[in-house]
Amino acid sequence: MRSDGFRWIGIGGALGAAVLTALVVAEWRPLVSLDESVARDLHRHAVAHPGITQSMRILSDWVWDPWTMRLLAAVACVVLWWRGDRGRAVRVAVATAVAALVQQGLKALVGRERPVWPDPVDSAHYSAYPSGHAMTATVVCGLLVWLLPRRTGRRTRWVAVAVAAVSAVGVGFTRLYLGVHWASDVVGGWLLGVTVVVLATAGSGQSRVPRRPTCPGRPSGPGGG
Repeated sequence: MRSDGFRWIGIGGALGAAVLTALVVAEWRPLVSLDESVARDLHRHAVAHPGITQSMRILSDWVWDPWTMRLLAAVACVVLWWRGDRGRAVRVAVATAVAALVQQGLKALVGRERPVWPDPVDSAHYSAYPSGHAMTATVVCGLLVWLLPRRTGRRTRWVAVAVAAVSAVGVGFTRLYLGVHWASDVVGGWLLGVTVVVLATAGSGQSRVPRRPTCPGRPSGPGGG
């Protein structure tokens, strides 16, 4: 994707997150009604299907948990640093840390209550908006796709993009299905996550691992050593 198109995605994500946050804070009635309707329907299904609910808990609490995502980001940082690609290692580390700070800061500022059920199927801590699971998955998966080498084949790249998209969308759905978030919490997490990814990767290009300098006057090809 061209850099200007990517930049516009970031701008759109930031504007969308700002508008949605304002609507959540203002408790805009159409949004609240939609949130309540989606939460009610999904919770009814979750209570009636304990097997599916347990699968959702495994995906949400283990496979796509924020700490699982942060561990993947940490491994990527270590590998990049070891290869000498320290610029991108720092970008990934900073972006992951910023995402955690932003989500916790907004949770404290907005102070939105989570859905309350007489028969809950799961529980969660802190305030509801934005969804930390959705935001963290979006940031980490987006950064991992960005880290793919330039030589990565088109098919492999599309598979990676599909896995990243399924992870971000999937974890958002699990949070809704388990009744611990409103739909707007998840959408807010996605929008904020996209914004962080664009900011973290803006103007970076694809860094290459530094190569050893060659001695002046000596050939640099395979036989030049």
